[in-house]
Amino acid sequence: MNGLRYATISNISFIIENLKVIVSGGGTGGHVFPAIAIANAIKKQRPGTNILFVGAKGRIEMDKVPAAGYPIEGLWISGFHRRLTLKNLLFPFKLLSSLIRARGIVRSFKPHVAIGVGGYASGPLLKAAGWAKIPILLQEQNSYPGVTNRLLANDATKVCVVYEGMERYFDKEKIVITGNPVRQNIVERTGTKAEGLTHFGLSPNRKTVFVTGGSLGARGINEGIMSCLDFFKQHEIQVLWQTGKGYIEEMTQRAAAYTNWITPTAFIDRMDLAYEVADLIISRAGGTISELSLIGKPVILMPSPNVAEDHQTANAIALVNKQAAVMVKDDEASAKLADTIFDILTNEQKQRELSENISQLAISDAADRIANELFAMLEQRQKEQ
Repeated sequence: MNGLRYATISNISFIIENLKVIVSGGGTGGHVFPAIAIANAIKKQRPGTNILFVGAKGRIEMDKVPAAGYPIEGLWISGFHRRLTLKNLLFPFKLLSSLIRARGIVRSFKPHVAIGVGGYASGPLLKAAGWAKIPILLQEQNSYPGVTNRLLANDATKVCVVYEGMERYFDKEKIVITGNPVRQNIVERTGTKAEGLTHFGLSPNRKTVFVTGGSLGARGINEGIMSCLDFFKQHEIQVLWQTGKGYIEEMTQRAAAYTNWITPTAFIDRMDLAYEVADLIISRAGGTISELSLIGKPVILMPSPNVAEDHQTANAIALVNKQAAVMVKDDEASAKLADTIFDILTNEQKQRELSENISQLAISDAADRIANELFAMLEQRQKEQ
């Protein structure tokens, strides 16, 4: 054991009337859905809590958070591009605007605590919370933390993580291993395979590969699937394919001759049913890994090469080293993906090994653990005042 603390659920008693919590961050479903799960866990334990989300204008959180029943404020903020682009000229103005707006939100809402889940908006909001001496809890999903969370680490009281070894980036005394929260319907898994096959119009007599590049889609995964179309037809494998909204028209047109084998869709709301029908899952290697661990099915991880410090590759390698997943890089997909799919689907022992090993990494109550850590922070703060 490395001396890090693993979160557990325990009874926390503190009294704060009209508890107010700000949850900041987003940009992708991998950030937004865990944030909503944390909010739900807080409300489950303290129903009267007033929770406000702060996200980035134009990003997925501006739709998904209100749909989950929570109010949200949007900041005019985006990431800084690592390549030369005219968009970077706006970054200083966006940052200044967002810092001013975030400071106003904190002053107006007067939160007792702030949670950051990573993503563009969490930087300005948590910096404003730090200036106001609001206690901060960070949630880091990846084995290599993002720039925003690393910059905010000194202001944080606690850092909730998924992977061991994070003391390389954060103060060891602040780290708690909680796991990464997932959507409740994934935890409960009340749907059945038969229901899923009917829902998506799939055949019960074929092997099914479920492909997802996340809520926004992934060009590398989509191109990899395109390279396998003849393979799917030859081996009578059906594919449920979440392409992402920005890719659905192009991919549907390019795969038009393979409609008997390929079912492309822009976005899947019933991810629980998509997981149920899958014999094999192909996915990016971000926060979705926590869902995949709970599902416990064979997985091919295709880490995004376009994320900060290539952290998805680090995530994927962590699973590969535990024989819990197989990795195929984007630039290897045209040469290796079809053979990798075939090797797994024709090898029952390999399927069992991958399923058993990834299941051992599952934490089903991560959101409750994070909520408990937040309450413990507030209880300690009360004692110190």
